[in-house]
Amino acid sequence: MKRGKIGPIMIAPILMGSLVFYILPFFLVIQLSFSQGYGRSRAFVGLLQYRKLFENSMFLLAFQNTLRFLGIGLPLILAVSYLLSFLLKSCAGRRRMMQAALLLPYIMPVAGTVMLVQFLFSQEGLMNRALYTLGLPVADWLHSAYAFPIALGLYLWKNMGYSTLLLLAGLAAIPAEQYDAAELDGASSVKKFCYITTPQMWHSLFIATVFSVMNAFKCFREIFLIGGEHPDESVYMLQHFINNSFQNLNYSKLAVASVLFYLLVTVFFGAFYLWIERKGAAKEG
Repeated sequence: MKRGKIGPIMIAPILMGSLVFYILPFFLVIQLSFSQGYGRSRAFVGLLQYRKLFENSMFLLAFQNTLRFLGIGLPLILAVSYLLSFLLKSCAGRRRMMQAALLLPYIMPVAGTVMLVQFLFSQEGLMNRALYTLGLPVADWLHSAYAFPIALGLYLWKNMGYSTLLLLAGLAAIPAEQYDAAELDGASSVKKFCYITTPQMWHSLFIATVFSVMNAFKCFREIFLIGGEHPDESVYMLQHFINNSFQNLNYSKLAVASVLFYLLVTVFFGAFYLWIERKGAAKEG
């Protein structure tokens, strides 16, 4: 068999799998979002389902909480991970040990993470025991407004190690000769950071952002296991709304929420990537 024919044959199963399990279901979801009813009684209703969704108070709450979680968590995890990547780069001797320590929370099973949160923040957890010992009032950490900062802290603790390693790989790819040449020219650390490091880290930051957003939505597993289908309002996310719509067999509402969720993520990443490409083109120009 000729070499030119091996590639298409090997990639054909992947393309077929993507078509059957991703592309076709996605178009079916789009079709479902513009219809109402089931089976033969299903009828095209245009944007009616979208209008109903934006009138749904639970969807608006979930959408607001998800944006708030991403708006706070994403800049925090990128900033902390960026700082940690610089620290790891300067600690060449102990880098492997520190990398392994940072990855431990990421590879911890979901059940172990939930048990840790329960141990710390349940009604009889370590935090309430400490408060009781000090004579202070105890709190319902997991079923009150405190649940949001706990979920945010859990997200940062569990995923910042992975983001740090992604950014560290970007830092390691920058040639050391560029820093040496800048130092010979008398450039300060700030100038080296602004004119050497930052321009070459945008693509690494984009990749870290993609995985940080993905990991933010994975955090729903822990929130769901801790708070259930109907947690405190502060941590009621889009995933809760989608999951509850699926359980209630409200497929039209589920389809509309899924399409909007996909569009939101696509527009965000698309705009971010185009912005990075423009900065790269401006630098080359």
